[in-house]
Amino acid sequence: MAERVGVSKDTVQRIWSELGLQPYRVDTFKVSNDPQFTEKLIDVVGLYLNPPEQAVVLCMNEKSQIQALDRTQASLPMTPGPAGTMTHDYKRSGTTTLFAALDVLTAKVIGQCLPRHRHEEFLKFLKTIDREVPRGLQPGSTIVDS
Repeated sequence: MAERVGVSKDTVQRIWSELGLQPYRVDTFKVSNDPQFTEKLIDVVGLYLNPPEQAVVLCMNEKSQIQALDRTQASLPMTPGPAGTMTHDYKRSGTTTLFAALDVLTAKVIGQCLPRHRHEEFLKFLKTIDREVPRGLQPGSTIVDS
């Protein structure tokens, strides 16, 4: 760029910084090749914006292999004024899998950490959701693979 416009590279850097330009950064995206993508997107967004009466809309995801960490010492009790304290080091306690579902209408999160990531754990989490969702809601579901 500097050579092309006849200025020093420092001038180009200064102008880019002043304007907040970062041409070296790259954002990535992926366009779905699913021929029914638009219809599915409209269905999902419609559920978020206008959930059916007497129904629950859950947004669910799973995160596997999260490191379970713990501090080597307990934090000091909080007192008025100073910030909370914690040690700089931690101990590793293996990994866990986090399953979480967000009730879109109430913003309530149903979450569960389980030691493994198999279909048995997923079924256990679905049973947890079933126990925590209020009874008397309309049967039926919309499953969207994301």
